[in-house]
This record gives sequence, structure tokens and C-alpha cells, in this order.
Amino acid sequence: MLVEDGTILIKFWFSISREVQMERLASRRKNPLKQWKLSPLDGKAQDMWDLYTKYKETIFSRTHTSFSPWIIVKANNKRHARLESIRYVLSLINYEGRNDARISLCPDPNIVTRFHRGAIKID
Repeated sequence: MLVEDGTILIKFWFSISREVQMERLASRRKNPLKQWKLSPLDGKAQDMWDLYTKYKETIFSRTHTSFSPWIIVKANNKRHARLESIRYVLSLINYEGRNDARISLCPDPNIVTRFHRGAIKID
């Protein structure tokens, strides 16, 4: 109904590998400025990675539609993930000066993709 009323609905999933998540958690444990980001669930998430992956893929398959697709962003590199996500949003919206942009508004297909039900493994 939101989409039918003209709302631009974008469902991003920032996907990181298990190894990168382990590295980020280890970095947060060591860095006093990032320790606030840790929660008791973080350690459990690593232990339950496979189960979470199963449920994540179930959610995608049940909620992905052509008019409201899941957009998967490979986020092992945070900077690239953020920039390509912004590029994706800008590619969907009409705004003044869009045609004068000096950079491409097409997101990198190696970083930003739509969910496909046939995808065996996302992360």
C-alpha cells in the first residue's frame, strides 16, 4: 500500500561474511571507543550464524516482491557499501540536476544486487 501511494520503499540488507564480522567484533572488544557497540547478542550471533542465515533467507523469500525487492549490499568494505547504497538511492529518485551529475548513478553490480530466490548463498 505504501508503494501504491507513491512512497519509495527500499529494503537494504547489508551483508558481511562471517570472517569479517568476527574481525569487527574483535576490533570492538579491543577499542575502548567502540566497546559500547557490543551487546550480549553479538557473541551468540557468531555461534548461531547458520541458523540466522537460514531464517534470513526465509524472510527474503517470503517478503521479496517485484515492487518492493530486497536489495543486497555486500558490506565487507563499509565505505564501498555506503557509497554504492547512496548511489542506488540516487538512481531511483528524480531530482533537480540529476542529469548534470558528473558521476555515474548506476551502482556497482558487484556490490549492490537484488535478492533472487535462486541464490544459494548470499554471505
